[in-house]
Amino acid sequence: MAIYLIVLAAISLIAFILYGADKSKAKRGAWRIPEKVLLCFSFFGGAVGGLLGMLLFRHKTKHWYFWCVNFVGLLWQVGLLVVFLVFTDIPLFF
Repeated sequence: MAIYLIVLAAISLIAFILYGADKSKAKRGAWRIPEKVLLCFSFFGGAVGGLLGMLLFRHKTKHWYFWCVNFVGLLWQVGLLVVFLVFTDIPLFF
């Protein structure tokens, strides 16, 4: 269980950093991080970091599919956490 939370936190941190880096690159007109990279990190474990990055950096907030992917990712990530807590005897922390 703790490993799951650590993995989610690590991927969320990476997603947050990627959103911030992409916003910075957008302002400078530099090479951008592909949208599919941002969306994949958000969906596959980094929804919290993706949402925080969108809100804090005000980046990609006008794209409905970024909101959708982040919220669906958040739903399955929290859902899996609930499944771990309810249906397993694994303690939250060691």
